[in-house]
Amino acid sequence: MKEETWKSLHISCWNQGVILLFGGIPYLWNLSGVFCRRAGFGPEYEITQSLVFLFLATLFSALTGLPWSLYNTFVIEEKHGFNQQTLGFFMKDAIKKFVVTQCILLPVTSLLLYIIKIGGDYFFIYAWLFTLVVSLVLVTIYADYIAPLFDKFIPLPEGTLKEEIEVMAKNIDFPLTKVYVVEGSKRSSHSNAYFYGFFKNKRIVLFDTLLEEYSMLNKEPPEECSSESPKSEDGESPETKTKVRNKKQGCKNEEVLAVLGHELGHWKLGHTVKNIVISQMNSFLCFFLFAVLIGQKELFAAFGFYDSQPTLIGLMIIFQFIFSPYNEVLSFCLTVLSRRFEFQADAFAKKLGKAKDLYSALIKLNKDNLGFPVSDWLFSMWHYSHPPLLERLQALQDSKQD
Repeated sequence: MKEETWKSLHISCWNQGVILLFGGIPYLWNLSGVFCRRAGFGPEYEITQSLVFLFLATLFSALTGLPWSLYNTFVIEEKHGFNQQTLGFFMKDAIKKFVVTQCILLPVTSLLLYIIKIGGDYFFIYAWLFTLVVSLVLVTIYADYIAPLFDKFIPLPEGTLKEEIEVMAKNIDFPLTKVYVVEGSKRSSHSNAYFYGFFKNKRIVLFDTLLEEYSMLNKEPPEECSSESPKSEDGESPETKTKVRNKKQGCKNEEVLAVLGHELGHWKLGHTVKNIVISQMNSFLCFFLFAVLIGQKELFAAFGFYDSQPTLIGLMIIFQFIFSPYNEVLSFCLTVLSRRFEFQADAFAKKLGKAKDLYSALIKLNKDNLGFPVSDWLFSMWHYSHPPLLERLQALQDSKQD
């Protein structure tokens, strides 16, 4: 399955390369200028033209990427039994994502460009601080206000699982306030779990596909369901919501606790904070280098901008293309670090006495997600942020991890 996904990704990247080769960026910039002039905005309204350009560029990207998304969802994902969406639900979801993205992207970009314009010689410091604040705000509000626009979040019902999660959180001083279950099964049978929140307001989110007793995919479909069944409010037919698999989906409660022990290990060992620090250090470095390079007219000329040097175009050229080799090296380093963090989080779960349950949970999740346990070591080292299954299982059995 991963091979087919990579083929789809490579086709999409080739498509973007063709757009760049034939001058798509300057064409869209000139087109945005035409729209602005017709609306009464002259060349002095660079930020306004930048927002029009950004809207056109993201719209173009969404439309050209739609065939590959459809192929990935309704061919690759469907072929391997993951897709749970109807075409109507998929399109509704895509439109909603585009609208939400514009509502966030356009205001944030306009403020960033304004800060760069008025920031003087040290604008890169103010721009970095602004992006830091924006990222922290988005992380804070995402699960409460953005994610519920796409998926239904419900509190985990009272019972043994919730009580054991609260006990485990208390034992490691994790400031847990709420536990949610998200209905991921209406979109895909892939499973996941994560936590979010700052300071003393942490929350845990479990995908229903992770929980054997909650997964809609484990329930028998009503006999009266047929291809003519009426759609629900979210655009799904009843049989879609209760699609039966030939195996049990998700993990038992003990295994769910082991998976959470791994996730909480990331928090206890400071992995989340370390990743934030590394990300912000990289962001500051990139803005500093942007400040050094933005005055180079040759960069703009190389991409078809001979008479003007728009700030937004400079951001795109420098961050997306000039930094491309650096980003590849950084991505590899972060992948190596991520794999190390995963082993450490597994070892933390083992110290909690969850080694046996985590062992079986990893095998179940690998089966549910159709992961292949054996990988080429070089390809795995470069591309996989998580170690291969066999390596993780071996580490759990290794007494040196105690």
